Amino acid sequence: MKTNDLILQTVTKVCAFVIILFSISIFLGGHYSPGGGFVGGLMTSCAIVLLLLAYDLKTVAALLPIDYKIMIACGLLISASTVAGSWLFHAPLMTHAYSYFNLPILGKTSLHTAVLFDLGVYLVVIGVTMTIIQTIGESE
Repeated sequence: MKTNDLILQTVTKVCAFVIILFSISIFLGGHYSPGGGFVGGLMTSCAIVLLLLAYDLKTVAALLPIDYKIMIACGLLISASTVAGSWLFHAPLMTHAYSYFNLPILGKTSLHTAVLFDLGVYLVVIGVTMTIIQTIGESE
């Protein structure tokens, strides 16, 4: 029997939002400081698991209608194409490029292809973690 956990659900909404914002911050700063796609993906998965603890599997699945296996495939495709892109330019494997651009609001900003690789890792980590957790949760 499910009890009415109004306080837990309300606090979870706020905490999950803050955790996801922090995971995006760690993801974007990953090529300058510790962090990146792996840690950001784990933190996002933790936010989703927190939602699963406060609500049930069906409610979270209705809130986030994502097929995590497709997310894994997309992440692998993005990461593999970023790695293979170095071969197109006759550079060593895993060589990333960057350049500086003047963006209207941000000013002089560097853009890296490492962010694309981290995006693939981010999606793979979320997909694998949530597939494992949902598989365990459905078996009960």
